[in-house]
Amino acid sequence: MTTSSSSLYIGLMSGTSLDGVDGVLADFADGAIRTLESAFVPFPAALRTELMGLQANGPNEIEREAIAANGLAHAYAQCAGMLATRAPGPVAAVAVHGQTVRHRPERGFTRQTNNPSLLAELTGIDVIADFRSRDIAAGGQGAPVPAFHAAAFGKPGTTRVVVNIGGIGNISMLHADGRVTGYDTGPGNVLLDGWIGRHQGKEYDASGARAASGKVDAALLAYLLQEPYFHQPAPKSTGRDLFHMDWLDARLAGFAGVVAADVQATLTALTAQTIARAILDEQVRIDAVYVCGGGAHNGTLLRMLGAALGGQVLVESTAELGIAPNHVEALAFAWLGYRFNLRQPGNMPAVTGATGPRVLGALYPA
Repeated sequence: MTTSSSSLYIGLMSGTSLDGVDGVLADFADGAIRTLESAFVPFPAALRTELMGLQANGPNEIEREAIAANGLAHAYAQCAGMLATRAPGPVAAVAVHGQTVRHRPERGFTRQTNNPSLLAELTGIDVIADFRSRDIAAGGQGAPVPAFHAAAFGKPGTTRVVVNIGGIGNISMLHADGRVTGYDTGPGNVLLDGWIGRHQGKEYDASGARAASGKVDAALLAYLLQEPYFHQPAPKSTGRDLFHMDWLDARLAGFAGVVAADVQATLTALTAQTIARAILDEQVRIDAVYVCGGGAHNGTLLRMLGAALGGQVLVESTAELGIAPNHVEALAFAWLGYRFNLRQPGNMPAVTGATGPRVLGALYPA
């Protein structure tokens, strides 16, 4: 049995990179944000393939998604179990994002595949899930993490930008006066991973070495930057619904002469440029940029981002602020679970466009 009076929470995140489950055990005693333990469970190859397939329309989707959700629940339970055994006391709840397979806020819905009932059954711990739907129901984009960025990384009198580079890139601009703005900037690693997977059979471009071996094709980059999403006003959000390999292939049709390494370099520049433009469009003095997600380990990408920002802004990992870049999102959902149990809002209407603050999540008791 668990108790909601406990300050211990497990946060689980599986993102658009589709590599597996990141988990943290967090302690929020006295309002602090502390990471006690972390764990990672890779997805079995068959589950990863099925989750990738569910990103696009296909036959028998309802049954396939339900079966994949069961597989996810077992992966989540494995990760949560590893963390629960290390907990110094009872865990109040497992807070889990689920795996996004559709994100269409313009049509009033988002879909994070999950089976939280099974997860509660497997772990014997309360589960809090579905952190995006309430904000969308209130007219927002369903982005639940910026409020955590503000709580964990904000500093009065200092303007910081937190950049999450997972499959999709997004920014949270933490203004010196306490305001928070931000949105999804476009592709993060999704095209980089897809391209190197196709040409070298690798899951990702380690340290950006493949991109560093090529040259940015200016004409191709300019063409990619014409994507209408990049020019839409905020609030906005995106995902694999838009940015996928078919999107890229359609745009490469007129650039057959660009070699694979140069495409890798150009896609890395696309991620860097779209993030930098989003930051610069705010037209405020930036004290520092802190990067989390898998992209924080891509040295070539970080160098391109720094250059795109004019070489005048400090670009570092969130590790410099005490939270490892691969733990930020899992910790965010642990914090959102904590907020849910306090019945405190977890969204930021100024970022998402929702009509007001909302408590995010739904409870599945153990």
